[in-house]
Amino acid sequence: MKTVLITGSEGFIGKNLVSALVMRKDVLIKTFISKDGQEALEAAVKEADIIYHLAGINRPETDEEFTKGNLGLTQTLIELLKDNDRKPLIVFTSSTQANLANPYGQSKKASEDALLDFNQRVGSPVCIYRLPNVFGKWSRPNYNTVVATFCHNIIRNIEISISDPNRELELVYIDDVIESFLNHLDVEADTKRQWYNVTRSFRVTLGELVDKIRQLNAIRKTLIIPDCSDDFMKCLYATYLSFLPEDDFAYKVKLNTDNRGWLFELLKSEHFGQIFVSTTLPGITRGNHYHNTKLEKFCVVRGEGVIRFRSVISDKILEYVVNDKEIKVVDIPPGYTHSIKNIGSEEMIVLFWANQLFDPKKPDTFFNEV
Repeated sequence: MKTVLITGSEGFIGKNLVSALVMRKDVLIKTFISKDGQEALEAAVKEADIIYHLAGINRPETDEEFTKGNLGLTQTLIELLKDNDRKPLIVFTSSTQANLANPYGQSKKASEDALLDFNQRVGSPVCIYRLPNVFGKWSRPNYNTVVATFCHNIIRNIEISISDPNRELELVYIDDVIESFLNHLDVEADTKRQWYNVTRSFRVTLGELVDKIRQLNAIRKTLIIPDCSDDFMKCLYATYLSFLPEDDFAYKVKLNTDNRGWLFELLKSEHFGQIFVSTTLPGITRGNHYHNTKLEKFCVVRGEGVIRFRSVISDKILEYVVNDKEIKVVDIPPGYTHSIKNIGSEEMIVLFWANQLFDPKKPDTFFNEV
């Protein structure tokens, strides 16, 4: 079993790393935040096989705090390792701003240099990640990621400010960061390699980012979900949902009600079509139409019904009895007019899928009695 020390364990990346490590049975977790004090840090250092040095200062009141919170803590950590003759693997979260001449970047660069010097003098393996903007669950709005700020504010109808919509960002997703970090638990440390990158990153302009988040924010009205085969949209959607207020996870649907029952659309997508749900009262029939190209699937999830088919070029009628005792999905081939009738004594509930969004100008739906 390896003992892992995480500095900055209550920060954005720290919380995600702790959460991932808790799932492993081969790791003993030690955590450290600034209020724990140097004695607690030294006690943890004495036991650590791997140190994830994530602690740092992002938005202090004075520039001097960058040096104290970033370089100062790193130097303290190194001195404790020296004093206790410890050479654990150190994984350090630096920043792409280490290339810049601002106080934050300079404090990160100085921390890198201190760790590299420690690596060269005593042989303690060091893995430095110069992370760009990291986004994902548990990030803090108005603090450490513009994605968090935009998601939080747009959900709450708070005005956002964009200095330059054409400015391009490089983003890495928190799960990819954590996956890269966890890899160090399972491979032998390389004392000759000090620089590492997260395996995947995304590039997007500020304007594009805002447009995508507004698209996500409109889903409850449009029902159109993004293309989740796009890795960035999948990660952005997960991040967006993590910022929903705790009293706003649920939302009402628009019920279309008539003498047959009700129907509502659940989800729509330009890529997989749409899903909708209906109820049908006993003895009532829905449908009696066919499609030339549109594809559908029917699934009765409560009650009992009969789905009837007839090819529009034939008089032969086919019948499929379906019920909630043996759930079946029924394909609706093109060129077959079809209907579904509730033949039970209770309300029937049916889940429908169509492979394309309904277009009233080109509905590909033609009335024809079965």
